[in-house]
Amino acid sequence: MKRDMDLIRELLLKLEALPMRTGDIFVISGEDEELAIPGYDANQIEYHLVQILKAGLIDDGGIKSMTGIGFICLTPSGHDFIDSIRDPETWTKTKKAAAGAGGFTIDLLKDLAKGFIKKQVEELTGVKF
Repeated sequence: MKRDMDLIRELLLKLEALPMRTGDIFVISGEDEELAIPGYDANQIEYHLVQILKAGLIDDGGIKSMTGIGFICLTPSGHDFIDSIRDPETWTKTKKAAAGAGGFTIDLLKDLAKGFIKKQVEELTGVKF
């Protein structure tokens, strides 16, 4: 299955928005209504949840389940990634720049998005990074 960065972004936004309290542990799967995304089936969502876990963007708390993956929170890297691509305009610019380079990774997308954000801050404040 081909990795879909738009789906990864949408899933991270949904995971971040889950109503969790400190200490909560969920088992999440592609079948969960809270994670449903129009145009994607449960298998695609499940595959991308595993990719998000393997990329170190979420913490599974060491939970092993036959019905999904553990989820206790976004990792600091997960928060950084979603914060860098949260804005739809920044996300569009980031994807366009990465596509122009012929390919991309999660780390490259995060770095590109941070570059766009830094540029916006410089234009707004005059402070250079």
